[in-house]
Amino acid sequence: MPAAVCLQGVHKVYNNVSVVDDLSLTIAPGEIFGLLGPNGAGKSTTIRMVTTLTKPTQGDIVVAGYDVVRQPFGAKKQIGVVLQQTSVDMDLTVWENMEFHGRMHHIPNPRRQKEIDRWLEYVELIDRRNDLVKTLSGGMKRRLQIGRALLHQPQILFLDEPTVGLDPQTRRRLWEIIKGLNQQGMTILLTTHYMEEVEYLCNRIGIMDSGKLIELGTLEEFRQRHGQGLIMKQEGDRWNYQFFPTMQDAKSFLEQQPDKTGMMLRPSNLEDIFVELTGRNLD
Repeated sequence: MPAAVCLQGVHKVYNNVSVVDDLSLTIAPGEIFGLLGPNGAGKSTTIRMVTTLTKPTQGDIVVAGYDVVRQPFGAKKQIGVVLQQTSVDMDLTVWENMEFHGRMHHIPNPRRQKEIDRWLEYVELIDRRNDLVKTLSGGMKRRLQIGRALLHQPQILFLDEPTVGLDPQTRRRLWEIIKGLNQQGMTILLTTHYMEEVEYLCNRIGIMDSGKLIELGTLEEFRQRHGQGLIMKQEGDRWNYQFFPTMQDAKSFLEQQPDKTGMMLRPSNLEDIFVELTGRNLD
C-alpha cells in the first residue's frame, strides 16, 4: 500500500539558513504520527510544506499520491488542516463557517447539508449551529476547526498543536475525537508540546532538532534504545538523570550505592528521552 505521506531529501532554506535539513520520512495509511521538537526545530515549516503552503527548496513530498509542488490542488483535496491559530470566522455562525467551507470545496447540496450535520454532531456542536463563533469557548472553536477540516472527507488530517491553551478536560475530549477518527481509518500527523498527548495518541514518533530528524520509532523502541530504567539524583537545585537498559539494571545500581540520599528510581518516559536527545524541555 502506498504511503500516506512521503518526504525524500527535503530541504528548506530561508535567507541562507537551513530550517529543514535533508528530511526523509514516511507515514503509513491509518497511522497517527507525532512530530516533536523544541521551538525552532523545523516542525511548523515541515507542516507548511506537506500542506502545500510553502514550497521546499529541494526534495520531494508526496501526500495521498500527489506531489505537493506539481499537483497542489490534488493534494489539497485529500488533506484537512487544523492550525494552532484559530482560523474560523468569528463573525459568522457555526453553520455559516461550515457552509462557506463546503462551498469552497464545491460540495453539492443536499450532500453538503448532510455532511455539515454529520460533522457538527461528531464534534458535539450540532446544538450550537446557529451561534456566532465569537460566543464559543476555546475548546468549541478548536472542535469547529476539526469539523470544518473533515467536511470534504480528506484522507489525511494535519493537526498543528490542536490542544494548546485548552484546559485538561477539553484536551482529553479532543483526544477522544482524534482517536475516534483514526479508528475510522483516518491518517493523522500531529505536532504538539504535550508529551502525554503523544504517548496516548501516536503509533510512531519523530523527533526533530535544528531541522534534522534525530529519532524515529515507537515509544517502546525509544525506551529500548535509550534505556527503560532511570535513576534521578538531586544535586543542589537540579536533577541529574542516568539511563539503564532495564529497570532491574537501574535497581541493582541503586542498591549498590552506599548513600542513596536524593536518588529516585522510575521507568523512563518520552520526556526523559526527548530531553536526553535535544538537551531541552519541550515548552
